[in-house]
Parts: sequence; C-alpha cells; structure tokens
Amino acid sequence: MRSITKRFLRENLLGLSLTLIGVLCLALGGMLYLSHRDFARFALADGQGLDGPEIEALETENRGYERIAQEVTPAIVNIRTTQIIKVQQSPFFMDPFFRQFFGDMFGGQLGIPREHREHALGSGVIVSPDGYIVTNNHVIAKATEIEVMLADKRVFKGKLVGADPRSDIAVVKVDVKNLPTVPWGDSSTLRPGAIVLAFGNPFGLSFTVTRGIVSAVGRSGLGIETYEDFIQTDAAINPGNSGGALVNVRGQVVGINTAILSPGPGPQGQGGSVGVGFAIPANLARHVMESLVKTGKVARGYLGISIGDLNPALARQFKVPDVSGALVNQVESGTPAEKAGVKQGDVIRTYNGQAVDSADRFRSLVASTSPGTEVTLGVLRDGRQLTVKVMLSEQPASMAGPGAPPSEGTLRGISVQNLTPAIRDQLGLPPDTRGVVISDLDPNCPAAQEGLQPGDVIQSINRQPVSAVADFERLAAQATGDVLLRVNRQGRAAFVGIPGGGGAQP
Repeated sequence: MRSITKRFLRENLLGLSLTLIGVLCLALGGMLYLSHRDFARFALADGQGLDGPEIEALETENRGYERIAQEVTPAIVNIRTTQIIKVQQSPFFMDPFFRQFFGDMFGGQLGIPREHREHALGSGVIVSPDGYIVTNNHVIAKATEIEVMLADKRVFKGKLVGADPRSDIAVVKVDVKNLPTVPWGDSSTLRPGAIVLAFGNPFGLSFTVTRGIVSAVGRSGLGIETYEDFIQTDAAINPGNSGGALVNVRGQVVGINTAILSPGPGPQGQGGSVGVGFAIPANLARHVMESLVKTGKVARGYLGISIGDLNPALARQFKVPDVSGALVNQVESGTPAEKAGVKQGDVIRTYNGQAVDSADRFRSLVASTSPGTEVTLGVLRDGRQLTVKVMLSEQPASMAGPGAPPSEGTLRGISVQNLTPAIRDQLGLPPDTRGVVISDLDPNCPAAQEGLQPGDVIQSINRQPVSAVADFERLAAQATGDVLLRVNRQGRAAFVGIPGGGGAQP
C-alpha cells in the first residue's frame, strides 16, 4: 500500500504542480485585470505630470530663478556681532552695612557680572573679490567683534571699514581673496511690479531667498534714517535679513534690505514679515560704500537750499499742476544753488531727468551724488518750465542734509516752510504773525503724538524765536531732550511740550 502511494505521488506530482501554478496565474491575472485602470492612473500621476507650452514656460521661469539663487547665494554672508554690555551691580549687595555682615559672599562669590556679551545676527553682500562687504549700520553698531560666515561655512573675523548712520550703510572687510561677488544694478530703473528676490539670514536661518515684487519706490517719512528713499517690496524680509541683498532678475543688487513693517512687539519686529519690507536703493548704497572705502567718510553733494513738500493749497499758489516736487523755501547766500540762479518759490520737479516726487526724494538724490558733479534741475517758476544746471559742492559736516529738517532728535518727522504772506492770508493769521508753518508731519513722530498738525505755525523752540526755516533747523538740531514749542493755530498761540526719547531701529 505504501509503495503504490509513493508511485502515485511521483507520477502525478508534476501535474499537481502545474495545476497549482495555473490557478495562481489565473488569480493574479484577474487581479491585474480588475486593477489595471488604477495602476495606470498611479503611473500617470507619478511619471508624466502636466505638459504643454504654458507648463514649459513656467519651468523655464523656475530655472531662471534657480539660476539667480545659485549665482547670488555664494556672495551673501551671515554676520554675527558681539557687544559688551556693562551691568551695574545691585546697590543692595554693594551696601557697606550688608558687606559688613556678609562680605563678598553674594557680591563676589555669586559672581554678579559687571558686564555681559550680547550677540546679534544680520546679513551682508560681498561686492568685491578682495573682501569688501556691504551691510546695514544698525547690524554692526556698537559691535566689539564682527564674525563673518560665508556660504561655504568658512568663518572670518570682520573689520569695520566705515559706517554711515544717516543712510544706515556700513562696510566690513575680511582678509581673504578671490571671493564671489554680486554686481551692482541701477536702482533708478526700478518700477512697481518688477520681480525681485531678497537674500539673507532671517531668524538665523542661513542663506535664505524669498521672491516678490517691487511694491513701491521712493518711500520716505518713516523716521528710520536721515536719507529715506526706500524701495518697498513684498518679498519676505524678517529680522536677520538686514544688510542682505535685494536682487533683480538679472542677478544685480538693486537694494540693501534694511527694515520691515511688523505688528510684532519689540524694536526688531519679532512678529515677522507682513509683506511690507524696505530696502536702501543700490545707487545710494554704492555711493556711500565707495566713499567710505576711499576716504573713510561720506562725501555728499550740496546745493544750499531749504526745501519742503507741496500740498494742494501750495500747489495752487505756485501754479504747479500737482503736489509732486520739492518747494524751495530758502536759498543760502554764496551756495551752488544761488550761483546757478535757483530762486525761493521754485518747485524742483526733476533731477538729472529723474522725477522728484517729494522733498525727501530730492534730498536722497542730492546726497547720493558726488561733489563736483554738474546736475540738471527741472524747475517750475510761476508756472514756467526752466532748466537749471548746478555744480554741486561738498556738504558741510554740520549739515544733516541739503537744507533738510533733522530726522533725529525730539523734533524728527516735522517738515516746515517759511510763512509767506500768501500762506499767512490763507491760514487767516494776523499780518504780524512770525514763524514757520508745518507743511508735513510723520503721524508717528513725537510732535504728532502731542497733537501738532500741518498748518500749525511754530513760533519758538525752547523759548528761542523761530522766524525762518534756517532758525527751525538750527534749533531743532539741538533739541534732543524735552522740547517746549510755542505754536500758533488759527491765530491762537499756546505752548506745547514734546517729550524727548528716540525711536527704536527696526
């Protein structure tokens, strides 16, 4: 019986195996048949994707942005600064009566520090192969040590070449050669809507790039720097981006990132980007950088005029079709402007062919021009168009701008102009009223917080009479603490106290 069973198995084993394989194949084939559509769909999603000329155009655009990032990132640096802060020891621990019983057990053994180190992060742009780096002044201000990390993670000690607080530009040098650089672009050609990329180290996240557009140009009146002609962008800029590059689609630096508008608490805008960031125009940054490298100081152009903004009433008085331009309030004797024939009441509309939207815009254009340069002004005088050529001289060291009111100190954010008879009549003031009239006011400045407004006439500063713009500029430049103003509004005068204290750098 056993032998028959073995023989049967030997003779039929092959057939059984073939039958089993056939059943499995049928089952698998059925599964494949039932699921072939799902498998095809999965294969399509994983492999082919969308296609067509419009998709190819997007891929070409993406490759362009990738190329810009690849070329620019090696020239972006991470700047880490150290500042030594002195800390006063507790007067309780230092009290002689306390030390009589406890000695230095707390003041000495517990080691209450007399000083400690604070660190800050920022960004910079390599602009020459031999190690010159442009960054913001507020990134390196008061730093005792500067450390520069390159994109390849090499770290070098940075040396401060020079800094210009009025434009918030500084230059740092590292002792290394053959570094990658980014070329300068012409920021005057930027227009709203242009695509830009912001490079930097936000929140310590090294070598980040974001993309956006130019939201506006010529932004001023923010109270951040003396010379404000900012590029506004919605490319994400956050704390740590300061000093980084704003780059156009040709991979050229058109701005240096400097500030953000953020709802977050604290002076650095810890709330992060809300799509409103500001960059210093490359033309201004480059002028400051080259001047600092060559001479250690900034040589700025000088005209010798006091200027202000227009409002609709002033535009009608001076026969200007709109409020764009810089109104000449005063021409200083013996200055380039007087020699060239600029007159009080002229409205400067263009500067070397560039539109002048405001007094701040004009100040920045003059400041970014080297002394000894001949410039062409497009002027409206009593409604007539004139062209005036002026040879700029060097701005005196005591000047905060070409006839500009100071943007630092308690009276920052105030623009004034002389009180002419026409303005006096328009405001309904008595003929013997003296002073300067507020033509524009930053709503965030201390004076605005105390209720001052355009149209108010400032008659004295700290009990010193103000009869002209020059008086205001001289006295306001000295007003760094609490300030007492005598203000005339619609014929009624009153004293107004403006509390001192400066704003924080964003």
